[in-house]
Amino acid sequence: MMEYLLGSVLSLLFTLAFVQTLIFILKGSKIRSPGKLPPGPAPLPILGNLFELGDQPHKSLAKLAKIHGPLMSLQLGRVTTVVISSATLAKEVLQTLDLTFSDRTVAQAVHAHKHHQESVVFLPVGARWRNLRKICNSYIFANQKLDANQDIRLKKIQDLLADVQESCRVGAAVDVGQIAFKATLNVLSTNIFSLDLSDSSSDTVREFKEVVRCIMEEAGKPNLADYFPMLRSIDPQGIRRRMTIHFGKILDLFDRIIDQRLQLRKKQGYIPANDVLDTLLALNEHNKEIDTNCMKCLFLDLFVAGTDTTSSTLEWAMTELLRNPKTLMRAREEIEQIIGKGNLLQESDIAKLPYLKAIIKENFRLHPAVPLLVPHKAGADVEICGFTVPKDAQVLVNAWAIGRDPSLWEDPDTFLPERFLGLDMDVRGRDFELIPFGAGRRICPGLPLAIRMLHLMLGSLINSFDWKLEDGITQESMDMEDKFGITLQKAQPLRAIAVQL
Repeated sequence: MMEYLLGSVLSLLFTLAFVQTLIFILKGSKIRSPGKLPPGPAPLPILGNLFELGDQPHKSLAKLAKIHGPLMSLQLGRVTTVVISSATLAKEVLQTLDLTFSDRTVAQAVHAHKHHQESVVFLPVGARWRNLRKICNSYIFANQKLDANQDIRLKKIQDLLADVQESCRVGAAVDVGQIAFKATLNVLSTNIFSLDLSDSSSDTVREFKEVVRCIMEEAGKPNLADYFPMLRSIDPQGIRRRMTIHFGKILDLFDRIIDQRLQLRKKQGYIPANDVLDTLLALNEHNKEIDTNCMKCLFLDLFVAGTDTTSSTLEWAMTELLRNPKTLMRAREEIEQIIGKGNLLQESDIAKLPYLKAIIKENFRLHPAVPLLVPHKAGADVEICGFTVPKDAQVLVNAWAIGRDPSLWEDPDTFLPERFLGLDMDVRGRDFELIPFGAGRRICPGLPLAIRMLHLMLGSLINSFDWKLEDGITQESMDMEDKFGITLQKAQPLRAIAVQL
């Protein structure tokens, strides 16, 4: 990561930093003392602790926390950063002091098309954000809404199984992350737009998939402009410029879809599609709760945040099951007992499958999709454990470190779903030992849909096929390295052979 960060811009950085420091000295400026910061590694001049992050900051920060404690401060360029690495302190920040830490540190990439000014993910807590959360909770992710469109998800699961069946027929390995991404993308597009993206020959489909991938790639890159405000206008790595292009493409696509729907709604005898788009357009017509620009930003959030997180989580779960064939066998036996061998899994069956649910929880513990969660920001100076977290400090909650904390979990690096059997713990933000979706008022609004999709996809793949590794790969030789980005992906994508049961 640091080679990428420093590279050709290092000399520019030192020059600009020197000029800025000189201006401060000449003006007699004083840097406000933030009080007693939490302990942390000594920073280097200008760069601070950027070298400490490495390519896998979730792991680097977990190691540093073992030295400096679960409340730790670092200086990342000009950005004071506080890292939380324990369940107790996560509860303090995300629940007890939730309002103080409810705002976001906004990456420069998200400033493209001023997306941060309309995004439910990045807007500060206020009237606009509350309205968007209400729309998400009431009209998109409410259990009643999800129950009403579960047939859509079931159809897309059948499409996923058909794709795997075709790979079986020709003897080809299955790219597990790819088929999960396609299924999740199709569920979202059908639910939101009544648009089926399973037709890979469609120009719209190909454009959509490619743009979503590009957005996630750019958003996952480390950006010097995030650490040094003086570089924001320069955009030395071109990340905001490229993100502007990608956002523009997907927003234009949303524009076309919305315009087509508006024209249809004007026609006599129009029958509402009963999808999210029709619901939001009706809200706009009746009480102006959300305009079309805000709709497009919301759709962008839903697609970018909802596809890669779900598909990477499923890929990790399948990886762990292939490494642990006894666990896979037990899960299959449980499903066969409840619904029958090879039968189609229904969402109503999930509650009767405690071992499948335990597998998903254990996977969340070991492989949280967003290991440092979405960064929070301190709204004021606040004292925690005798230390001061200064106003505007970036606050990272290391969910990955909490999930592997040996004081919370016995044998923490071992995949052991049995630990959750009979344990009243879930991922909905009330148990801070397990917070892959965050907690408090900024908890991920898409959690209810993600939970349904993961259980449905994983259970269906287990019950419909036997799985084995490609030739030459053993359980012991499987690549378990992760790659840090917008989501915690496998460094080496999982390819597995499906065998019809």
